[in-house]
Amino acid sequence: MKLDTAQTDRAAGVLLATAAGDALGVPYEFATAPTPGALAAMTGGGLGNFAPGEWSDDTSMATAVAIVAATGADLTSPAALDAVAEQFLAWYDGGPADIGIQTRHVLGTTRSRLDRGETGAGRVMREAAASYASSNPRSAGNGALMRTAPVALAHLDDREHLARAARSVAELTHADPLAGDSCVLWCEAIRVAALEARFAVRAGLDLLPAERREQWSAWLDDALALAAGPGERVPGARFSPNGFTVTALQAAVSAITTTPVPDGPMPCMHLQAALHAAVRIGNDTDTVAAIAGGLLGARWGASAVPWHWRRAVHGWPGRDARDLVALATLAVRGGQDDDKGWPSAPSVAYAESAAATAVPHPHDTSVLLGTHASRDHGADAVVAACRVGRDQGAHAGAAVVVESRLMDSDDPRENPNLAFALADAVDAVRTLRAEGRTVLLHCVAAQQRTPSIAVAYGVALGHGVAEARRDVAAALPSTRGRGVVWDAAGASTEA
Repeated sequence: MKLDTAQTDRAAGVLLATAAGDALGVPYEFATAPTPGALAAMTGGGLGNFAPGEWSDDTSMATAVAIVAATGADLTSPAALDAVAEQFLAWYDGGPADIGIQTRHVLGTTRSRLDRGETGAGRVMREAAASYASSNPRSAGNGALMRTAPVALAHLDDREHLARAARSVAELTHADPLAGDSCVLWCEAIRVAALEARFAVRAGLDLLPAERREQWSAWLDDALALAAGPGERVPGARFSPNGFTVTALQAAVSAITTTPVPDGPMPCMHLQAALHAAVRIGNDTDTVAAIAGGLLGARWGASAVPWHWRRAVHGWPGRDARDLVALATLAVRGGQDDDKGWPSAPSVAYAESAAATAVPHPHDTSVLLGTHASRDHGADAVVAACRVGRDQGAHAGAAVVVESRLMDSDDPRENPNLAFALADAVDAVRTLRAEGRTVLLHCVAAQQRTPSIAVAYGVALGHGVAEARRDVAAALPSTRGRGVVWDAAGASTEA
């Protein structure tokens, strides 16, 4: 399916915000949640004694699905379901620090049967899940819902096919129909958010069996109620405990809908605020926030996830934020890179002519302004405002690389989170400088994005907008000095 730039950004945000919510929730799982108004922090610990920023089973299993989705596979096919099951087993075989009781049983049973010579991982796993459900009437846990977000990315073009895929992937470990229903609802909500930039958690009701629609409609009405219930410490607290797939979905919906969308130039800050709200609900905090993150990322995009969260998140199987964006992007493109080989290329090749020498920022000589061709600059940190690979030539010697999602375009629709993205890039530069690093700030040819961020950085240092624009243009002759991004620079420097 061909997506425009904003839709691609929103799709790329699905896994990224899932991981961010997961890592935010890890320290508080079945422990004391942050108090009203307090912010969650990616301090690690939790049930798995995770490292700061490390995601838990929620994102690990979502990543397992995404690895298959990123090949362009049809997630309803037996071959794809076998592949997803094998990915689940690869994670299980590594001895995960945190795994749900039901999932552990199903994966353990599957591994034992395969080791005894059976074939067809998907079939065996579904049978193990059905057997567990038949002997455990309360088996509609949240373990399928927590990982369902990447399923939506594989089938954005066909809602009915997506519903079948959501249920099929859910049934690998969770055979209870309610678990499948919740995945259908959430995947359809993600599909609508990614394509249409709106929240529509009731959109998938018609995709459920008729006999359960009325009950689900009532559950969603309760979750969508903006007022806190009697005695609730925080909105949505009535959906705790939330190990049940219904209450987990309700908690995620409540966190999203009771969190106001900010007025002003940065409505996408809703993503951060709603994830903190999800953690405050308590109980299975990492799972509720991961579920909420999938939909929030689909609505607001990867460009709404702050750089310090992107820098922090990591987890099985040795992946990080960049990998999650790549997997999501490939999933919506049917496994195909773009015309420059992004996101898979180790180094994105640019044909554009650009200066090889980086110049000092006029207000901070330890910030260098450059291009894709910049070399031998001596910077140990990079803020890149264009498509790059892990081995980009301009990044040689850098210990930290921050990728900022800004488009060199005068169409406002190409940069839906423009004010936030500029402010976030400035915050990255300022923080890296506070760490004592020399920072290379670059885009392709330093015509629009690099000078615009440089202006916003100058304003953050206390210089006037006019002064910063004049000084940056004088220091960087490639500066175009006009355009939507340039005009927005300096308007806000707080992300």
